[in-house]
Amino acid sequence: MTTPCDTLLTEVESDVRMTAAAIGFDHLAPAVSDALRRVPRHAFVAPAQRDLAYANYPLPIGSGQTISQPYIVAIMSQLLGVGAGDRVFELGTGSGYQAAVLAALGVAVYSMEILPELAERARITLQALGYDQVQVRTGDGWLGWPQAAPFDGIIVTAAAPRLPEALLDQLKPGGRLVIPLGAPGGNQELALYRKGPAGAVTGHNLLPVRFVPVTGGLGRSAPPSDKESSPP
Repeated sequence: MTTPCDTLLTEVESDVRMTAAAIGFDHLAPAVSDALRRVPRHAFVAPAQRDLAYANYPLPIGSGQTISQPYIVAIMSQLLGVGAGDRVFELGTGSGYQAAVLAALGVAVYSMEILPELAERARITLQALGYDQVQVRTGDGWLGWPQAAPFDGIIVTAAAPRLPEALLDQLKPGGRLVIPLGAPGGNQELALYRKGPAGAVTGHNLLPVRFVPVTGGLGRSAPPSDKESSPP
């Protein structure tokens, strides 16, 4: 029997094939596909939206934010190139769905959300689903999470006007940063950056996307709270 999740995965794989020239692969890695299959997306959307939870497009989650399109979540997860035992910093927890997919890959996730109500809601959802390897903190993600650095991968789930230097500093040599770059309402590009063994950073744009913008002081606000909670 075909489930809504099966249909979603078929659509995501179709989108991956159509954009293969841009993203550099033509199918999802089995681990990423399995993670997408195992994470219950309906748990991360509002009850009124749950009949749309397995549609391949973003949905509103309140506070002007969205849960990303599953295709975007899948390709960003794969572009990070991380797996079991790795550590990832996420700027923008949102609903917690992206963090849950990474956790399903066996990754320890340190996620920062500037909106307290979203951070708390994501924390409760992730905890209820047993994603204990995800830690959520309320604060300005532009500053990263220095106490948990360095990271094998860093993922930014909101459009940024420029590369965040603090996050590059917290990325391990050999690590990857996946980030949408561009102005809100303007042209945005999903970009992949790699940090070489000697610390040099190289990167390139992959494909046009549309994300909500990064909010906060872009590094100029106060340090994040010490209160922790245990991708158009």
